[in-house]
Amino acid sequence: MTKSQQDDTARYAWVPNQSVVERSRLLAAMGRWGHESVEELNRSAVADPERFWRAVVDDLEITFDAPFEKVRDESDGKPFPRWFTGGHLNIANLCAHRHAVGQLVDKTAVVYEGDNGQRRTLTYAELDREVRRFAANLTQLGVTRGDRVVLFIPAVPEAVVAFLAIAMIGAISVPTFTGYAPDALATRLQDSEAVMLITADGTTRRGKHVPMKDTADQALESAPSVRTVVVLRHIGTDVAMAAGRDVYFDDLDPDPAPVETAATEANDPLTIVYTSGTTGRPKGIVHSHAGFGVKAAVDFAYGFDVHADDVVSWITDLGWLVGPLLMTGPLQLGATIVMIEGLPTYPTADRMWEIVERNGVTVQGIAPTAARALMAGGGGAVREMPTLRSFVSTGEAWDEPTWWWLFQQVGRSRRPIINYSGGTEVGGGIVIGYPFLPTAAAAFNGALPGVDAVVLGEDGAPIVGEVGELAVRNTFPGMTHGFWQDRDRYLETYWKRWDEVWVHGDLASVDAAGVWRIHGRSDDTIKLSGRRVGPAEIEAALLRDPRIGEVAVIGVPDELRGQRAVAFAVVRDNDGVDPDDLQATALRNAGKSFAPTVHTVATLPKTKNGKIMRRAIRSRFLGEPVGDTSSLDPATPLEDIPVFTGS
Repeated sequence: MTKSQQDDTARYAWVPNQSVVERSRLLAAMGRWGHESVEELNRSAVADPERFWRAVVDDLEITFDAPFEKVRDESDGKPFPRWFTGGHLNIANLCAHRHAVGQLVDKTAVVYEGDNGQRRTLTYAELDREVRRFAANLTQLGVTRGDRVVLFIPAVPEAVVAFLAIAMIGAISVPTFTGYAPDALATRLQDSEAVMLITADGTTRRGKHVPMKDTADQALESAPSVRTVVVLRHIGTDVAMAAGRDVYFDDLDPDPAPVETAATEANDPLTIVYTSGTTGRPKGIVHSHAGFGVKAAVDFAYGFDVHADDVVSWITDLGWLVGPLLMTGPLQLGATIVMIEGLPTYPTADRMWEIVERNGVTVQGIAPTAARALMAGGGGAVREMPTLRSFVSTGEAWDEPTWWWLFQQVGRSRRPIINYSGGTEVGGGIVIGYPFLPTAAAAFNGALPGVDAVVLGEDGAPIVGEVGELAVRNTFPGMTHGFWQDRDRYLETYWKRWDEVWVHGDLASVDAAGVWRIHGRSDDTIKLSGRRVGPAEIEAALLRDPRIGEVAVIGVPDELRGQRAVAFAVVRDNDGVDPDDLQATALRNAGKSFAPTVHTVATLPKTKNGKIMRRAIRSRFLGEPVGDTSSLDPATPLEDIPVFTGS
């Protein structure tokens, strides 16, 4: 081992071996392009996007049906770029049609794992056939180019078929969470003015039936634009079917007249993914065929190092961006995807690792929340999982105890955790932990290709070694084209603070060695002792107490100090915990200046994809309006948070 390698081993948790380096798609591309480092690559990409993105499209074989004339057109202003102008591209062709011939025709494209033991698959030939059949049926049912179709359906093979079929005819999909209440679903139907809803009789969670069609029927009472409802028989329950409006998926024409794949222009809308706001209606994030397609391919190929021989597994929901990404990124690259319905710990404590072994998974997506649940249940410590090469993590900041558990006990210290952070608004990631570079625990080691990421201080100048605003100084494919029918709100949200700079809304830091960290949402910032602190920093300190399973920290007004920290902790054994000792341990671990007041709670309010809802917690605690809670998981009620009484 060289002196440099010894230094890396001491400084970083993950240090790649030669096989990881040699396998890297990005390093191979960089070698062909004449770049020696990711930093050099990105400087070149930012300086000459025309050259860089043409090279990417060629390298990843992103096939345009009609060639584009120009990579980027900012004639409408920097916040509204158009990508690959003049080109035609359809996601259905990239992910299904072109793989239905040649070497991949009989390869498994999609695997579905249900939480009651169900397992179904589609080859690329079968996927293409089903996409074409459903696209023709959509046309028979009156769906036309530009129409919006809402997907309120579990993570099943039919979801992939529907997503790609909608794209094939040039309509626009609107994926939504399976756990939405009627009002939340109705809001998205109304805002998108959807003409069709695709749903299921129900789904399952911990083996229990969730009646999705009932929810859909209630939502449809206030969604007059919807003309047709397609219902998948999934769990086999009887549901009400409205004559003239509702039709079962399996009753559709088995042999409809074929339809052509729409010649969608590169910037034509592909999908609208709604995210919840703190107040007002949800934000409809608009993504296009080329922008989203290119970004998905880049992140999976260059960020996660996915090849055609990979099997990519993720527990997700269509309403979280990972759902659409999973249905586009790996399938473009000819890989296999495993879609998982339910929870990682049901019906067995190590269900996720069973799925890895059964399907030969090579890349496993996991959120820190899921890892904490697996760790609490004892899952995963004994399985070898010989095919598993890496984890990909996104959704929230890690606490180091959970990160180390996954890395050392499950990963045996030989599988990287590819940390990945970005958002729905940018179609994927901003920063990542490249597996071919050394990585510190729970951190990132660079920006995604083509992304000019920076941390800015309060004056808008770049800072190093301090917590500031995560920002992007350029534009790249995958960034939203705006909010659906709300241009002004889009500009106000991301482009107002500093001229021609995208402010993402996350607190971040980067040190002199290029180690990046995300510290939570910037509107969750706490200012203690004159210092801006992200909640993740204090939460990580509290989680060193083994009695605490989960914790959320917020800042609240304080007459003397301006703000003070308050923590809400879920303890592993509430009966055996002395509150005074818990508070004293928090003081030791976090330090006097940052130690919060600790409240023990039964659960922490989370979104359906596992993100802790700190803003809602703060509003509940202070007795203020909580805003949009449509993404709240009913299993983690907000009412578990106490309301501050002043005592």
